Amino acid sequence: MINLFEIKRNENYLSIIILIIRIAIATLMISHGLSKLNMLIAGGQIDFPDPLGVGKTASLSLAVFAEVICSFFIFIGLATRLATLPLIITMLVAVFVIHGADPIDVKEMGILYLLFYVLLLVTGSGKFSVDYLISKKNRRY
Repeated sequence: MINLFEIKRNENYLSIIILIIRIAIATLMISHGLSKLNMLIAGGQIDFPDPLGVGKTASLSLAVFAEVICSFFIFIGLATRLATLPLIITMLVAVFVIHGADPIDVKEMGILYLLFYVLLLVTGSGKFSVDYLISKKNRRY
């Protein structure tokens, strides 16, 4: 039986939870990024915010990089901590710049994504990841 008040951590359970969070958050964000990727590939007029002043195409490209490429890295657990950084920046811009004046219910999803990315930045990818396999291999030498 699981004791709800137990303070010892089981590393396998923790890694399973991190795996579930990684797969879920990456899958959800990739679905957001694919529509942006289609907009980028389609060419033509790009209607995308330019909060950093680098141009609409560059802003869209940065968002696609974060939401598709970095999310894929998080999904497989490769360079997870590094991959969270562009996503954290993207969510900070979305929440505080793009939707800065909007009510909290509009910002809520961005804030939730942001919190999960900060969690992954702190915890890393866990035992069920490419990062773990690489670090395990490096420990043998």
